[in-house]
Amino acid sequence: MKLLRLGEKGQEKPAMMDANGQPRDLSAVIPDLAFEALSLESMARLRALDPESLPLLPQECRIGAALADTPNFHCIGLNYARHADETGMPRPTEPVVFTKATSCIGGPDDAITIPEGSVKTDWEVELGVIIGRNVFNITEAEALDTISAYCVINDVSERDHQLERGGQWVKGKSHPGFGPIGPWLVTADEVPDPQNLPLWLSINGEMQQQSSTSDMIFSIAEIIAYLSRHMILRVGDVIATGTPEGVGLGQTPPRFLRPGDEVRLGIEGLGEQHQTFISA
Repeated sequence: MKLLRLGEKGQEKPAMMDANGQPRDLSAVIPDLAFEALSLESMARLRALDPESLPLLPQECRIGAALADTPNFHCIGLNYARHADETGMPRPTEPVVFTKATSCIGGPDDAITIPEGSVKTDWEVELGVIIGRNVFNITEAEALDTISAYCVINDVSERDHQLERGGQWVKGKSHPGFGPIGPWLVTADEVPDPQNLPLWLSINGEMQQQSSTSDMIFSIAEIIAYLSRHMILRVGDVIATGTPEGVGLGQTPPRFLRPGDEVRLGIEGLGEQHQTFISA
């Protein structure tokens, strides 16, 4: 089951894709794709619906962020072996955890503004995981059963703000629009092996990142179990599980985004995003 949100900013309607790839309106069934609507129980109710019984939505509508809001936007850093190597940092022995402000969430194809004065805005294609029930201190064996959906995320990052200003990474990760999510939330039953998903990102048609989730240092099950030992994971939480090699920071010389750059990214089975980066 593929879930999405269609409409202008602030007016999006939740929808599901039918067997013919047409969006069907869910707004009479759930208020939006956020919080309890993303629980495992809610996913089961949506799966039981006959999509043909729901109103059609126009396909030419803007695709909004697949996740309307979230209690927490958790992120894992340096979680691909070759990415850790390209940064020159040691491979972590425990997951590197940070957050993005939830206000950074944007649509998968929305233009993204480079922060004023920024010369180090970077890209990061990532597999996103949506938590489907409240959990605390669970085992790795239980972890994948807590997932309601997967999605594509671009963890856009301003490296100067992230790494050179002191303090925590969050301020380099949270500019408006720095968290595009979508185009869809794909329910967990359609992703039999999340540790074997090809993912990629290109800039102006030139491939920058091309890898697989098999290169993760910590698996998705390990990440969820680890986080749950330190905090309650809540229904609707999103976890960005790290990025592979090929980010701008790791290139020689480093390469960063400029106004007019066209970024495309995707994960097999989860869809693609397209963003134009624009000047402040």
